[in-house]
Amino acid sequence: MEKYIEKTGRTTDDAIAAALAELHLEREDVTVEVLQLPKTGFLGFGAAPAKVRVGYQVPDEPAPAPVKEEKPAPKAEKPAPAPKAEKPAPAPKPEKPAKPEKPAPAPAPAAPADEEAEFAEVRAFLAGLLEHMGVKARIEIRRRENGGIGVNLAGDSMGAIIGRRGETLDAIQHLTNYAVNKGNDKHMHISVDAEGYRSKREDSLTHSAQKMAEKVLKYKRSMAFEPMNSYERHVIHTALQNVEGVTTSSTGVEPNRRVVVSYVKPETPKTNKPQSREWA
Repeated sequence: MEKYIEKTGRTTDDAIAAALAELHLEREDVTVEVLQLPKTGFLGFGAAPAKVRVGYQVPDEPAPAPVKEEKPAPKAEKPAPAPKAEKPAPAPKPEKPAKPEKPAPAPAPAAPADEEAEFAEVRAFLAGLLEHMGVKARIEIRRRENGGIGVNLAGDSMGAIIGRRGETLDAIQHLTNYAVNKGNDKHMHISVDAEGYRSKREDSLTHSAQKMAEKVLKYKRSMAFEPMNSYERHVIHTALQNVEGVTTSSTGVEPNRRVVVSYVKPETPKTNKPQSREWA
């Protein structure tokens, strides 16, 4: 008797491999029918997995042999036993108190359906985009404290994902936000990182800002950083907003807009001059 199971996968081979793993069978032990070829779509839109139907043989169960009913041989009649003296019934034992049942552990709260849908939409778009770029990466998604979504890409080719000064990574983040939020009334910010590049870049920019502030205070003149994107300029402004004696501002036009650190001359306290007195 032949039975069938259906499996899906990123490719036809992946779907077949999933079916063989579940059945614990080899490729020559099954028949395969391709129900749907995989579709990559464009930028993650219209993508569909491959779907196959795998047939395998199950041995037929043999029919049970008919059981002949044997007639029992007639038994010789035994003489009826003499009646025994009735023993007094034993006193009932006191029942042990039932042990209280331990409460079953509460199940872990499941992720809300809307959150799973948001994560799936972000994952589907990034998977399609990375496939068109020819880059393989693990996509890790989590909910951020500020209510947005944080995505970290991990793999061996992260240099191509990050680009020069994070320009490619910024473009991927911009495309992801546009594609996922398109047509939605509620805007959801999606931060895309690769191997922790943004946190390392923030530390480097903060250190550079502190060094620049020390030079401005030492030489008492304004100094400018190299051109940066809006995210990196924001990191510089935040790092120096509480440093006394300096102030920050942005100048120029994109993509050559940069941060200028200016020296602020301390105010001299006003002193009251003593009034002259004429002595008689």
